[in-house]
Amino acid sequence: MSAPTLDRRPTAGEEPGAPEPAATGSGNPLGWKRGTGHRGGKLPYLLVLPGMLAIAAVYFYPLYRTVVMSFQDYRRRHLWSGDTPDWVGFEQFTNVLSDAHFWGVAAKTVIFMVVCVTVTIGGGLLIALMMQRMSLVVRLMVTAALVTAWAMPIVVATSIFRWLSDSEYGLINILLSKIPGVDFRGHNWFIETWQGFSIVALVVIWGAIPFVAVTLYAALTQVPRELEEAARLDGASALQVFGNVVFPVIKPVFTLVTTLSVIWDFNVFLQIFLMRGNNVEPQYELLGIYSYNLAFQSQSFSQGTAVALITVLLLAGVAVYYLRQMMKRGEVE
Repeated sequence: MSAPTLDRRPTAGEEPGAPEPAATGSGNPLGWKRGTGHRGGKLPYLLVLPGMLAIAAVYFYPLYRTVVMSFQDYRRRHLWSGDTPDWVGFEQFTNVLSDAHFWGVAAKTVIFMVVCVTVTIGGGLLIALMMQRMSLVVRLMVTAALVTAWAMPIVVATSIFRWLSDSEYGLINILLSKIPGVDFRGHNWFIETWQGFSIVALVVIWGAIPFVAVTLYAALTQVPRELEEAARLDGASALQVFGNVVFPVIKPVFTLVTTLSVIWDFNVFLQIFLMRGNNVEPQYELLGIYSYNLAFQSQSFSQGTAVALITVLLLAGVAVYYLRQMMKRGEVE
């Protein structure tokens, strides 16, 4: 026999047959709202709280210390004695921005970043398009190779390229010397600045292309095939199909990987530091190396942190531009 049910009479202003109101009580002490569509619940904030605390510990406090030191005259004696350095206001920024060498380093950094990002994005997109036309087995092999290259530590990758470009035993010189009329035996790639930066750029690009290629290939798999086929039936060329059908679909991902590449290549440090040893020549200084040399070679920690803070502000501008583009397309609410 089924359990008896109690009939509830509708109250004033309530339609007959309307669903009963949800019961309230102590079963939801935190006041979480049910359903994934509610934005006022506390659960999402509690879930991201550990990650935010970790980010604050790893990034926010060092950034705070960087800001404070950039407004002080922090020297080596303060580091060892623990004395509070004098506050100098914007003097460090004035000294840095009035230095012609800083602007030369900044220009080299921008040029190096533009070259690396252009080759990385172009090469990654080309590999992603090629992966679409590969068989399953070949695509899996290429993906495994890309992931392996991407997972290789920067120290190992830089050591490999340092050996490849060695003046005496480097494989690059050996292979180039086999070309008729070309003799690169004993050639030092770092005597000419542009040649040395070319080797450094190869290290950076070699480590960055796998991420771009795999990410863009994942985006290409989301392009509806029927749209491409319809465009081809209408007489569109391959370039027109990519520009009018494929690229609008992958544009958010394309913008994301481009922004990340700009940030990563603007902050190149370890590749140059390992290639040139502990004492990097002035002609190979980018902003990261320049900040390091000011802080630890010239013992001007405050000027080094001022350069680092300027770099952070420049990269923050890139991040803000990316967020504005996402908001214009409705990707970020």
